[in-house]
Amino acid sequence: MINVCLVDDQTLVRQGIRSLLDLADDIRVVAECGDGPQALETIPKLRPDVVLLDMRMPGMNGIEVLQALAAKSALPPTVILTTFDDDQLVLAGLKAGARGYLLKDVSLEQLVEAVRTVAAGGSLVSPVVTQRLKAGIERMGTQFQSLEQPDPLTERETEILRLMAGGYSNKEIANSLAVAEGTVKNHVSNILSKLGVRDRTRAVLKALELGIV
Repeated sequence: MINVCLVDDQTLVRQGIRSLLDLADDIRVVAECGDGPQALETIPKLRPDVVLLDMRMPGMNGIEVLQALAAKSALPPTVILTTFDDDQLVLAGLKAGARGYLLKDVSLEQLVEAVRTVAAGGSLVSPVVTQRLKAGIERMGTQFQSLEQPDPLTERETEILRLMAGGYSNKEIANSLAVAEGTVKNHVSNILSKLGVRDRTRAVLKALELGIV
């Protein structure tokens, strides 16, 4: 069972998402938070498997929630809930540690698949669905603290990075390439090191910025 925490200041949005997730046999909403401070109190206690987090909330926005949880080493796999005009907030959220994003008018299939993907260690930063984010990267810059010219990736590392960008977990990548999961983990570590980033989501964003994927 995948335990989910919903963080959104709009009651109707939370109720709508809960009603969709209730239709999935393997997903359970264990908490709802109406603001940032409540999220900071609830999430470290419950330690949900996945957090669905709104960016625009009064008082304390989603970026601040991500940063505060990360500072406590209490940030679960988190998906940003966003609208079409939140490009810069989404980028900031991904850099703050979120695993990906969903539009608030998401379908049941997309929502359930997203929760399962991040719970399994994957991400939701696929180039196929991030054209607006790529434009946002060009406008604002990602300001990564990394090497300006990272070490070149091998052909296999580039292949794995593209699968990471597609949201695949290490296990799924291993199955796809017919290699051991440990081998994939080693490649992912090398990719992060070469790109000068500390997690998979930032690796995908850096790759988008550099035009690698």
